[in-house]
Amino acid sequence: MKIAIIQYNAGNVQSVLYALQRLGVNAVVTDDHKTIAGADKVIFPGVGNASSAMAHLKKTGLDKVIVALQQPVLGICLGLQLMCSRSEEGDTECLGVFDVMVRQFQNPRQNESSSYKVPQMGWNTITDLASPLFNGIKENSFVYYVHSYYAELSSKTIAKTDYIIPYTAAIMQDNFYGVQFHSEKSADTGSQIISNFLNIT
Repeated sequence: MKIAIIQYNAGNVQSVLYALQRLGVNAVVTDDHKTIAGADKVIFPGVGNASSAMAHLKKTGLDKVIVALQQPVLGICLGLQLMCSRSEEGDTECLGVFDVMVRQFQNPRQNESSSYKVPQMGWNTITDLASPLFNGIKENSFVYYVHSYYAELSSKTIAKTDYIIPYTAAIMQDNFYGVQFHSEKSADTGSQIISNFLNIT
């Protein structure tokens, strides 16, 4: 099985590569259009700023490559957000795979003792699991998040979480999947989710 991890200026590619290696799976880190298009599975990771990431994707033509993919694609963190329609981060037009807005957390508690800090950093649960992506995963399992923006709930949501408000923890449309959490840093639960993705046909 050929697995491509998309290399661009906002990809947390090494941690994803290590997570795959722990599963005994080899992958290639690449920005080559033909290699990505010819892979059996594609992983689209991301950390950083949506507007600069989209500018790079457009400059390199990867924006067109990604939306045209027919094989299973997994966006992680910023990768999920970039596959949505628009992000409030820099008022950025994104790839539009998911017709969903990405919004910035608004902290309702302004005092110093608030338990809600932005960005959300740390472990939180996933609930309402509704996809083969979560085979073998129990409701309220913990996964690892680091983000200041989130995808709104929609009909494409396949897992939810709650931090300040309920929002999309995972999303699916056709062959495209996205997770807001860092599956590659989410211990055994994250490893199982990555393994499930690799088994999707």
